Amino acid sequence: MRLTNQTNYAIRILMYCCTKDRIASITEIAEFYRLPHPFLLKIAKTLINHGFLEAHRGRNGGVSLAKPAEEISLGDVVRTTEANFELAECFRDDDVTCPLVATCGLSSTLHSALEAFFNVLDGQSIADLAAPNHNIGVLQQLHEAVRTPLATN
Repeated sequence: MRLTNQTNYAIRILMYCCTKDRIASITEIAEFYRLPHPFLLKIAKTLINHGFLEAHRGRNGGVSLAKPAEEISLGDVVRTTEANFELAECFRDDDVTCPLVATCGLSSTLHSALEAFFNVLDGQSIADLAAPNHNIGVLQQLHEAVRTPLATN
């Protein structure tokens, strides 16, 4: 299984917002991750519509977490941003041509694997991913330091 860029970037947006004690602009987030602004804006709208982010309008507008990072499950974010989890043909509701679909050991094994996958993701929050030992806050501080001109004497 491979997660889409949309899911990857959604998680990054949430991690970024988790480490900020203020509203973050999509431009700021795009610059930090070196990602396309329009794509991040589209993803942020999805996260807003599903209650992960809150939008703030105005000159100093942007986004912030809509609820505590500890309450945002990685599994919920992945379920929201991924289109489907069809690991094999037998996961589909229609157009299944495999004659073994009702009795196949592969199907039940893949379903168990997908369940285990989500059990792990459900046990992790955005706060866990952005914890100090993962250094996203340090990287943000370095990024801001590089962008801030030095004072001249």
